Amino acid sequence: MRLDKNRIAELNKAHLPQHKEDAGRLIEKLYNKGIDADSVINKLIKFQIAIPSWALGTGGTRFGRFSGPGEPTSLESKIEDVGLLHALNQSSGAISLHIPWDVPSDVDAICSLAKEMDVKFDAVNSNTFQDQKGQALSYKYGSLMHVNKEVRDQAIAHNIEVINHGTNLGAKALTVWLADGTCFPGQANFRKSFENTLDSLKQIYAELPADWNLLVEYKPYEPNFYSMAIPDWGTSHMMAQELGDKALSLVDLGHHLPNTNIEQIVAILMMRSKLGGFHFNDSKYGDDDVTSGSLKPYQLFLIFNELVDGMDNTDNPDLSWMIDASHNLKDPMEDLLQAVEAIMIAYAQALIVDRKALADAQEANDIARAQEILQDAYRTDVRVIVAEARIKGGAAWSPLETYRQLDIRKALVDERGKYTLATGL
Repeated sequence: MRLDKNRIAELNKAHLPQHKEDAGRLIEKLYNKGIDADSVINKLIKFQIAIPSWALGTGGTRFGRFSGPGEPTSLESKIEDVGLLHALNQSSGAISLHIPWDVPSDVDAICSLAKEMDVKFDAVNSNTFQDQKGQALSYKYGSLMHVNKEVRDQAIAHNIEVINHGTNLGAKALTVWLADGTCFPGQANFRKSFENTLDSLKQIYAELPADWNLLVEYKPYEPNFYSMAIPDWGTSHMMAQELGDKALSLVDLGHHLPNTNIEQIVAILMMRSKLGGFHFNDSKYGDDDVTSGSLKPYQLFLIFNELVDGMDNTDNPDLSWMIDASHNLKDPMEDLLQAVEAIMIAYAQALIVDRKALADAQEANDIARAQEILQDAYRTDVRVIVAEARIKGGAAWSPLETYRQLDIRKALVDERGKYTLATGL
């Protein structure tokens, strides 16, 4: 399915008079505060958030999955769905593939389709948390940390294969998330598990192309509940330091224990030039993977406050941004549109923080003033300048409203059928 940009522009027309009036008021308000609204809007236009291929179908829990109508059943249809999202918001111009779920059968055709849909390939993801059909050795007791060298070698070979697929598509990074760990005391030797994991990562790192990064993800628990091979940002950072300059830590919002100060983690990793990627989602208890900004929007803003400060004041490399959520109840396309909107709002709020005033308050130990500065930015309704960035990029004034007005889900059902099941979940 393809969207006609002229149709999007037609639907925008009804909103433009009020939008221009609202945008003018906010831009003037920001100008009076010494904030260049045009600079903020330009940064929003450039900001791109990758969509993971596995998020385009209905997810599920360990108890069940209720697939939705018109789900994408091939890599081609996943790329088309990302293209639809990008046409609506102009902020979703990349897809992150999961191998072996998304192995292209015809690389040239896939690259041609992605170019047609204005979609690039973000970091590619390996999968050693499942056994695949025909796989020689099982990952039941781990992969890169496994006590058996043959299992580790198999997992290493898989990651190198993923790099090769990514190279063919023009990707520039490999993300490694390990389910490896233990559920019981005494199940494994912690030191040997660490050494096996690090040695395996070194062999994968040695195969990286010169212009690639290795993103080392961490998680404190699940699917193992006594220990994990890479349980926290400190372990991830330690391994990235050991591996080399092309190895960086990846922060997933849901991969922390409740009430962890994620914004402090972000600040420190960026100070060390070792933050490589960021996965957006939201949670109440753990790795809930619900819509970004749906539960803790202020935390998302505080995290972006540190990201913006780090992007301006550290030598941290450019980041790989991606949504990583499980859309169990809502239409996945609607969920992703809402997530991108929430992320863009938090980014815009962080961009209008009065940095000089905040630094002065911090130096003066003026805690109340510092709080007021942050909350003033957070309480500013920036949705109108996020919409302005979209409109300037040729996207929809309201992506979700336009998605519904165009009845895109019905069109996908007509094209693909009602009873489809997204691959790779």
